[in-house]
Amino acid sequence: MPPVLCDHSGSQVMGSITSMKWIVMIFSILIIAGQSGLGKSTLVNTLFKSKVIRKAPGAGIPKTLEMKAVSQVIEERGMEMRLTVIDTPGFGDQINNQNWLRPLDLEFMKRLGRIVNVVPVIAKADTLTLEEREEFKQRIRSDLQTHGISVYPQPELDEDPTEALLNDKIRDKIPFAVVGTDEEHQVNGRRVLGRKTKWGIIEVENSSHCEFADLRDLLIRSNLQDLKDITHNIHYESYRVGRLNEKMNGAPSQLKDPSGL
Repeated sequence: MPPVLCDHSGSQVMGSITSMKWIVMIFSILIIAGQSGLGKSTLVNTLFKSKVIRKAPGAGIPKTLEMKAVSQVIEERGMEMRLTVIDTPGFGDQINNQNWLRPLDLEFMKRLGRIVNVVPVIAKADTLTLEEREEFKQRIRSDLQTHGISVYPQPELDEDPTEALLNDKIRDKIPFAVVGTDEEHQVNGRRVLGRKTKWGIIEVENSSHCEFADLRDLLIRSNLQDLKDITHNIHYESYRVGRLNEKMNGAPSQLKDPSGL
């Protein structure tokens, strides 16, 4: 299963977000789900250029064995963000998934897509050739469409042709093929985040190497406010109405808990 980033964002803004004279505090909750060993924790640290999720000294490469929530205040372009990351245990580790997405993956993402913004990601993209990567992307897109799985940005929420054009460029890259690392290397006199291989340095923020920069821009720069708005105005409102109907009519809500598979 490719890791799935689920964003649930909210913000408290004093003054204009475009003016650095005002205090801005953004609250964001990011859930990352996937199998053990895919580098979920490393990806989160790479996204925020901070040790949001730390490992114990001398622990080697740990596997997330239980759900962990870690909160931290980070700064992005002069604005403070109070980030809560929920790192999940290895999702479905006991199930063979050598061939693409499993039925469990598809059902999990389908249920999540009703209550949060889902952004599929291909982890460790450097382990795939460009041909394998594109084939993997096409297969995942086909599965998402066939099974009616909603991922962000949702086409039905595009407000005008200009927004649709911008979002189409994002949709063309889903699932994002990314590489995560905590290590810096010297490349042409620059310090860059990257993974060192016998062929050279894979720069995680180099768009010719992977799509990490596009994912980072989507989550915490260009689309952060839109993610927050959709979460609050659509996902939360649907959840709230469903629960109210359940209490008033005694009918079970259609918004099932995605963990209850």
